[in-house]
Amino acid sequence: MIIFRTDQYPLPLPPGHRFPAQKYRLLFEAVSTFAADLIETAPAATDFELLTAHSAQYLEKLRDGQLSKAEERVLGLPWSAELVERSRRSTGATLAACRTALLQGCGANLAGGTHHAYTDHGSGFCVFNDSAVALRVLQREGLIRRALVIDLDVHQGNGTADILADDPALFTLSIHGANNFPFQKARSDLDIEMPDACDDVTYLAQLECTLPALLQQQRPDLVLYLAGADAWEGDRLGRLGLSAQGILQRDQYVLGLCQQFDVPVAITMGGGYGRDINQTVAIHAATLQAAVTLFAATAQPKKHT
Repeated sequence: MIIFRTDQYPLPLPPGHRFPAQKYRLLFEAVSTFAADLIETAPAATDFELLTAHSAQYLEKLRDGQLSKAEERVLGLPWSAELVERSRRSTGATLAACRTALLQGCGANLAGGTHHAYTDHGSGFCVFNDSAVALRVLQREGLIRRALVIDLDVHQGNGTADILADDPALFTLSIHGANNFPFQKARSDLDIEMPDACDDVTYLAQLECTLPALLQQQRPDLVLYLAGADAWEGDRLGRLGLSAQGILQRDQYVLGLCQQFDVPVAITMGGGYGRDINQTVAIHAATLQAAVTLFAATAQPKKHT
């Protein structure tokens, strides 16, 4: 198992900005306490790779700093050359995590899950759609035929659903808050909306009713798991009511099913906006600890045709 980091690439934001960029450095430090030997620096996604999911015009705007003020407002982040480089690294980290998963059973990105980005614009703090890029690249290279996106971020994966809508080989599942951003949702292959204040028991029961049958039906070559921490009851932008222990049970269940079905799984962190950033970091770190416990000691190279 390999875990890819991007936190050493700066992300300049104005004072008081609500995006918690500091959580990525804190997460790296937390994961280093139990998996330092598994962490590597993420490669940058190339233009060739990004163009599998994004338009040339959008890439040119980002390269030249030509986003309009309206486009920056939709993105939620101010343009900078550092932002573009950091986003390339985050996308490259997800692709590298997928490649690792195909070889070793599991790979992870200490960032990623940027599922609101569309083909031609960014949205909701997401510059590039790392999931769509990674899966499209692996398809093009013949490394996968079918894949399943399990998106458990509290916000619907609208950009991923839109970009992959016409490809039945890339199945998108989004389990998200019914009354949360984005307020005009795209159509995933399977959308499941959860009510405000949804508790652990209700949420985990929904997973048990959904995931085994879906894995049996889809038989994916790869699962891409967006393990959002924003379903936590203390999240500023979440609205759901899961405890930290409930989220850990969620992660253990998803990863355990992947292992049971012998499906490689790549993990991205998705959102997490806790009022206490240290709690958010602890939830993300527990996700990685669960993956290391399940996969790092037993990972064997997998052969794919």
